[in-house]
Amino acid sequence: MNTKTCTHCQEYSEVSRRTFLGRSFQSAAGLLLGNSLVALPSWLPRITLADPLKGPAGDTLVCIFLRGGADGLNMVVPHGDDQYYARRPYLGIPRPDDNKAKNGRTLDLDGFFGLHPALADLHPIYNAGHMAFVHATGSPDETRSHFEAMDLMERGAAENGDYTGWLSRHLATLDTGNNSALRAVGIGDMLPASLTGAVSATALQSIADYHLAGPAERVGEMTALLNALYNQRNDLLTGAAAQTFASIDVLSRIETERYQANGRAYAENEFSQAMRVVAQLIKADVGVEVACVDLGGWDTHVAQGNVEGAQANLMRQLAAGLAAFYEDLPDQITNVTVVVMSEFGRRVQENGGLGTDHGHGNMMMVMGGGINGGQVFAQWPGLHDEQLAGPGDLAITTDYRDVLGDIIAKRLNNPQLADIFPGYVVNEMGVARVRP
Repeated sequence: MNTKTCTHCQEYSEVSRRTFLGRSFQSAAGLLLGNSLVALPSWLPRITLADPLKGPAGDTLVCIFLRGGADGLNMVVPHGDDQYYARRPYLGIPRPDDNKAKNGRTLDLDGFFGLHPALADLHPIYNAGHMAFVHATGSPDETRSHFEAMDLMERGAAENGDYTGWLSRHLATLDTGNNSALRAVGIGDMLPASLTGAVSATALQSIADYHLAGPAERVGEMTALLNALYNQRNDLLTGAAAQTFASIDVLSRIETERYQANGRAYAENEFSQAMRVVAQLIKADVGVEVACVDLGGWDTHVAQGNVEGAQANLMRQLAAGLAAFYEDLPDQITNVTVVVMSEFGRRVQENGGLGTDHGHGNMMMVMGGGINGGQVFAQWPGLHDEQLAGPGDLAITTDYRDVLGDIIAKRLNNPQLADIFPGYVVNEMGVARVRP
């Protein structure tokens, strides 16, 4: 195998001019302070992912994007498929009943699928019925380019010239009467493409960053001076400034230094601390409807590892952050839905560098008190040669918009799926499907 960085990975490591320019305005607030579309699987309407929400207010939706193309086959392991082990003699995660495994083995979920042992923190949540997994899912677009795949997925659309994000379209089509400056937040220094659009959103790395230091009278004078300065302008920056001042006003009321989480402590890494911020915002009841968090580093072409290694370390971060978040919100989790996705999966066959190359089908995770958890949703395509897609990838049997559409319709109380996902219409079950 040639271990040089591939063209798509070079593209992934460099921020494109279009992406940077398209998101620069959204981040101004932070700077101031396989083929064609697949039809809806026949099994999905009978086994709906989410329970219908009762009452007018929808869940808070937390979207976690695993950037780099996470290897879903080693996260939710198809240990019941012999071809998985035939194609991954080194990287394969040992079966749950493999007594010869020295360092760890798959944690069984349903007799066919199991969790990587590094995701052990999620197992109790699954057993409690508050977590579900969807396998053989993803975008039907065949690109193996990180940026292109992420762009298409975050826009929730095929190539149609609409560069707004699916989350922005969701917020624009759902009038909840919520005027909070924090209706949509992205944890980080730049908003994700899924929040691109007309609805205002705020990028923040920590709540404390929005706390203006100093005596109250001096803070008031500073805010008044900044307001006067930007109100004299008549351009796009004025709107971003107004968003910042509104965010400062709300976030300044949230106590951060003495915050005590329920359950386990959040780990001292970026992902867990981002989940801590989201939990604080939800518990403070400041009007957050959508929050986005990224966890990068999943492009594991070389030295991926199996039970231990680079990917296992990332999985531990993911699982620990999700578990801490879940335990921190015992009174709110019924009205919170978390969805985890990645732009594409990895090749089924391990490569000569003991890693995996860019693939197609993947898995998704959903967590929350209102989902039909404790199960793996999958129409498994199989891993024999004739069952694989493209150059040797897991085939997609469930479009990722089927999953998101079910959550949006049933947990976010938004029936406008045809507007949120262009090219899709709503069937009688309230789930997105391809337009004939």
